[in-house]
Amino acid sequence: MKKRKLLPVLAAALGILAVGIAGILLINLKERNNRMKLEAFHTQTFGEHVFFFRESDDHTAIQETIDAVYKEMEANQFGEERYALCFFPGDYSDLTVRVGFYTQVLGLGTRPTDVKIGTLTCSARWLGDDGNHNATQNFWRSVENVEIRSNTMWAVSQATDMRRVQIDGSLHLHDSYGWASGGFLSDSRILGMIDSGSQQQWLSRNNQYRTWIGENWNIVFVGDEPEGLPTGTWPAKSYTAVAQAPEISEKPLLLWTDPEKADTLGVLMPERRRDAVGLTWAQADDVDYSDLSWDVEEVRKYAREISPEVTGSLGEIPESFGHVSSFSDWYVASPESDTAVSITEALQNGKNILFTPGVYELTEPIKAGSDRILLGLGLASLKAAGANTCLETNGDDIRIAGLLFDAGPALTGADGTERMTEELLHIGEGKNVDLSDLYFRVGGTRTSSPAVARRCITVDADRTIGDNLWVWRADHGDQVAWTKNRTENGIVINGEDVIMYALMVEHFHEYQTVWNGNGGRLYMYQSEVPYDVPREEVWMSHDGERYGYASIYVADPVTNFHGEGIGIYLFNRDASVRLQSVMEMPDREGVSVHHIISVMITGNPGALRVINDAGAPVVTPGATAILLDYENGVYR
Repeated sequence: MKKRKLLPVLAAALGILAVGIAGILLINLKERNNRMKLEAFHTQTFGEHVFFFRESDDHTAIQETIDAVYKEMEANQFGEERYALCFFPGDYSDLTVRVGFYTQVLGLGTRPTDVKIGTLTCSARWLGDDGNHNATQNFWRSVENVEIRSNTMWAVSQATDMRRVQIDGSLHLHDSYGWASGGFLSDSRILGMIDSGSQQQWLSRNNQYRTWIGENWNIVFVGDEPEGLPTGTWPAKSYTAVAQAPEISEKPLLLWTDPEKADTLGVLMPERRRDAVGLTWAQADDVDYSDLSWDVEEVRKYAREISPEVTGSLGEIPESFGHVSSFSDWYVASPESDTAVSITEALQNGKNILFTPGVYELTEPIKAGSDRILLGLGLASLKAAGANTCLETNGDDIRIAGLLFDAGPALTGADGTERMTEELLHIGEGKNVDLSDLYFRVGGTRTSSPAVARRCITVDADRTIGDNLWVWRADHGDQVAWTKNRTENGIVINGEDVIMYALMVEHFHEYQTVWNGNGGRLYMYQSEVPYDVPREEVWMSHDGERYGYASIYVADPVTNFHGEGIGIYLFNRDASVRLQSVMEMPDREGVSVHHIISVMITGNPGALRVINDAGAPVVTPGATAILLDYENGVYR
């Protein structure tokens, strides 16, 4: 890891013991203000990998800083550097922000339109010069709560989010129609069109846009305003439209509207919404339309029609936004000084946790109870350094957001027995747990021995909501092979009434997703089975009676489950292996799927069926098979 130059946290001035409490923000007003003072775009509290930009700052210096971060991060796929670029309310229309790996762009206003950025882009030119503009490895980056004043290219794949933005033009989800495998957009307003282009799949949830073009394998809309939805559906078009999000809460959001006032710092906590359609925020006349290429009055009229008026400022947040958690309730964690022990202690003392950017090497789990929030900045990473679980929860009303979980190597005991991580995240008994923008990784990073984990995430809590999860056993990078980055499953769901939006699970040795709980709902699923199966006999399920492991396994006791927009793909790179079906589920009323596709990308064949014994085989490169509906053995 590069040596970081974060400024030390100053606690000694008050004679307060600093060991174990380096991240506590609120000691008294004077010290809080000193530690929150901005110098060279940084504060002592947040450290040198969080940049705070003010409208009054020298914009040339801001641009040079943004460009330097991008130069470091454009191709830094498996590096340990992490950055958050935070903008105070203001006009930055002369700036261009290019977003690379492990970079979060965050507006600090109460609305996206409080922070106006000229141009923001994520291109796909770093991976090769073959002209393909391949975005299939553009992972781990985030844009939230800003207005972008121009057409925007956001050529990304999994483990990315664009939330609560306004784009005063069109949004292009590809780079010149190069390969792309995303993706997630929520709570956003696009005044022009959205062009998904070559994206294999996408989830658009609770958005507003003028129109949508582009479709490939599996494009899913949930709770979007109906005026912009494209026409057509399966089998002619790969569009799945769900009118409402049955239950959802948006990701917590850091707000700091005035750099001179520490008491304007807080975290917006959106409430859960039921049967949600459209945005959590909106304001009709906060955009200058004069530079748009289409008719100004037409666009202004459109904006008024889709956007109810709202008013308010920090401390006076409209009810539709949620409520603000005072920053005195938060502990600011640092990867240089904090451990699982110190973070757990802060949680037990009633604090929420804000993880500043970096890699937290943990040798035991962080433990969180009821009514706690854990929020990462700059894609902060929790790494299992002792064959341990990184985070365990036990209780109700817990929120976890913006974190990357990394597996580490197994450990060998004195008796020669191996110990490996059972799961990176365990959501224990309880209810009402919200998971937003959580990413999991086994392998790929530079390690002395292979990273291993039995599974990445187990969900035991009822009424858990997952919103944009990528669960990945690495197929490229360091220490990657069938016998190296060893796993069993990606995610195991035991809780009742669990909802998953944009669940993406890839390359695990056995079932990618095991769903044991009743009442589950799944909206947009993307999965690839493992590329590197060495021979067919090592990849047999059901005690060797069935070829391969389905991507989704809904357990036999389940009596109620529904999935919408499921895409499962095969690239049997290393051997000729068969997969009996890409999904297994019990044949009974109440267990159903609407729109599922299997795809043979390339390699050796192939999948014999789609669900159970239904659906056509895919055994040649480019072949697809779809089912429009399946329930109780009846399908079409």
